[in-house]
Amino acid sequence: MPIERTNVIHGALLLFAGAIVAKAAHVQIVQHGQWKARAAQLHFDDDTIPAPRGTITDASGRVLVENRELVRIRVAPRELRDRARVAATLGKAGAAKEWVRRAVDTTRKWVEVPGTFLPTDVAAITEQRGVYPQPVVQRVFSGSEGIRRVVGRVGGDGRPLDGIELALDTLLRGERGTAMMLRDGKGGALESPFARGQAARAGHAVTLTINAALQDICERALADALKTLGATGGDIVVMNPHDGDVLALASQRSDVRTTSATALSEPFEPGSTMKPLVAARLLELGRAKADEVVNTENGEYALNGRVIHDDEPRKELALRDVIRVSSNIGIVKFAQRLAPREQFEMMRDMGFGSPTGVPYPAESRGLVRPPSKWTPQSPASMAMGYEVAVTPLQLATAYAAVANGGSLLEPALVREVRDDEGNVVWRHEPRVVRRVMSPRTAATVREMLEAVVDSGTSTAADLASFTLGGKSGTARRVERGIGYAAGHYNAVFAGIFPVEDPQFVIVVKLENPQGDSYFGGKTAGPVTKGLIQAALAARDAALDRAALAPRVLPKARSAYSPKPSARDTERANTAVAPRTVTVVAAPLDLRRDSNDVDAVDQSAVRYVVRLPAPKTSRAPASPPRAVPAVQGLPLRDALYALHRAGFHVRLANGAPAGRTIPAAGSLAAAGTEVTLYRAP
Repeated sequence: MPIERTNVIHGALLLFAGAIVAKAAHVQIVQHGQWKARAAQLHFDDDTIPAPRGTITDASGRVLVENRELVRIRVAPRELRDRARVAATLGKAGAAKEWVRRAVDTTRKWVEVPGTFLPTDVAAITEQRGVYPQPVVQRVFSGSEGIRRVVGRVGGDGRPLDGIELALDTLLRGERGTAMMLRDGKGGALESPFARGQAARAGHAVTLTINAALQDICERALADALKTLGATGGDIVVMNPHDGDVLALASQRSDVRTTSATALSEPFEPGSTMKPLVAARLLELGRAKADEVVNTENGEYALNGRVIHDDEPRKELALRDVIRVSSNIGIVKFAQRLAPREQFEMMRDMGFGSPTGVPYPAESRGLVRPPSKWTPQSPASMAMGYEVAVTPLQLATAYAAVANGGSLLEPALVREVRDDEGNVVWRHEPRVVRRVMSPRTAATVREMLEAVVDSGTSTAADLASFTLGGKSGTARRVERGIGYAAGHYNAVFAGIFPVEDPQFVIVVKLENPQGDSYFGGKTAGPVTKGLIQAALAARDAALDRAALAPRVLPKARSAYSPKPSARDTERANTAVAPRTVTVVAAPLDLRRDSNDVDAVDQSAVRYVVRLPAPKTSRAPASPPRAVPAVQGLPLRDALYALHRAGFHVRLANGAPAGRTIPAAGSLAAAGTEVTLYRAP
């Protein structure tokens, strides 16, 4: 039977309707999620809210790095309703005239105005149709340039570049948020209760172990040293030997392109500062005693094809005097009692050749080669501080073990970390890496170091009122591509203050000091003395003044007994002491500080004599000094000038800024509190 045309049409319509229903079902059921997301994209505008990075503060809570909220302006000129107002606002906010013109040019569809603006400067237009503000979080640094080398930098895109910013980025960066706006039919953005966003979460706050006041003192001392000595660079590290806290870390270079903390990133040969550590291992293993004497060959000693020199010829020296006068021959002969493996283990045990563990991406591990790569001359060279490279922080960590009784601590740059709600999520606890010597050995080495300052190669670092122990070193510098460069030296001093109850371990390193002397005892030693004096005068430089006892001159044991000088006789008559006091003679002509194979120390040992002294005798007060004139100076410079002059400073608001009480030029005793007025 022939098919009727109407039936064909009905069938086609049914098939078409079925196809439509099937497609609708597929879209509504199978592709529901896909088209819902597409609709949301068309109806809602998603914008990213940057997360504020966590703040970074010093040990006292002083803010070093924080955030500032800024705005980027994007404009759709064709959507603007008040172009004149937009142009005026952008002009007042500092936008370039060309970009102001472009922002209101209706021939353009979209304009992103370069730069960032304070929200208050552009608040008049951010709610206008056609203006699309984008929040930006800018990192603001308020600390010194020296701390900035430690903290690091953040690029314009918010990504960390170096320093602690990079090492702790996962903690500091926080979590970004999102803002959702409803779009109308013309593309405009509207707030809607149905548009849900997610708030940004700020990063963790990091507190450093650095003390900003002490850091400032170290940076000033280093800047003065570079200026007066003509050095091309330098580093200072101050550490608490009992918990490993790094209290100050100053680095400066004449090459301004250097942005890293070179006290962590640039190793050097430590020279004679290695000698006390060799002596400590000899004492610990029972291979030598402090009063044991070796033949020092009258200043010349042939060994494995080279001649090692002492600048002052001597026939023999005890181990304690080898350290005191920094005898190259003496330490080389004593070090021969260590097997190569033992000497290597001594250096590795002290932390040399390994990262210290501080959160700093560019930290160097230094260099300690295994005995299999040594030459016949290596044991002698290493005993004198050559053929091994350490960073100033590694050297400070090793001397901290001497100061605290023999424990090598892991140094710390971060004291604690708090989340965005203020809860402590991590706090530094002192961590002993290993015990490297007994308390008895450490005490003996501290006595040796005190004698170095009292009557050895570093008398220029001697403090009148408190004990300071330390060792100076001078080593030839290796310059890139040419090896040891003629006339290029590193001068270094590693000190412990005070000797009897150490609070600071200080390492000062200067590169290529010029002038009358380039030796560590004559250059880096006085820098150490100066910064300790400044710390004593400051109010908040991490010193426990209650624990600082007046100096009692030590009894230096020696194989020699030259006559006492008038200077020391006078000291004996004024020092705080029991009925008998130890008198220490002035050093003889100090011409060189030992270090390389061609140089060794040279002063005679001080004389020890016991004289009657009244039980209540006291050191005379320091003579009055003039209060510096600081009016017109920046606050930081004014504080430094007053601290350097030996005064305590109390800040007060008032005019004129820079006025002091007592007034400038007035005479006052050291330690007097001076009120410094600053602008309110």
